[in-house]
Amino acid sequence: IKPGEKVALVGATGSGKTTSVSLICRFYDIENGSIKFDSVDIRDLDPQVVRSQIGLVLQDVFLFSGSIRENITLGNEAISDEQMKAAAERVGLAPFVERLENKYDHRVGERGGALSVGQRQLISFARALAYNPPVLILDEATSSVDNETEFIIQKAIQKLFEGRTSLIVAHRLSTIEEADK
Repeated sequence: IKPGEKVALVGATGSGKTTSVSLICRFYDIENGSIKFDSVDIRDLDPQVVRSQIGLVLQDVFLFSGSIRENITLGNEAISDEQMKAAAERVGLAPFVERLENKYDHRVGERGGALSVGQRQLISFARALAYNPPVLILDEATSSVDNETEFIIQKAIQKLFEGRTSLIVAHRLSTIEEADK
């Protein structure tokens, strides 16, 4: 995948799409062949370094019991309030948050149970954007949302893709039609 390129990975259930994502993120190592970042085999890099370069947005969003702010920044004090709010604005999360009484300090329950699937997904997109990784991986990131929410998320995805190398695992054609490959 060339820098800045958007590549779609499609295939039948069980064909290895999510396994490929796990290998790229070094959740486990490959046994044969190689995966390289800028010509360096990822097995020669610290897994934390590899993961710090990747924004991963999954189908099943993980939110923890805490504020929306904490779920976007993951408690990283290097991410300013301005960066966090700008990320929320760019992905279309801000209008929802601004309607809440405590705004970004609104508490979400364990796994974001009080939020819709789309709202949880937008938080995960804002998280990815706030960290500003050079590589973005979306693994079935829109498969569980309704058509109206998908439209909002599609706009967010386009903003996330700007200036990034992106790998999109998807079944929906609407998610991958803008891919380069």
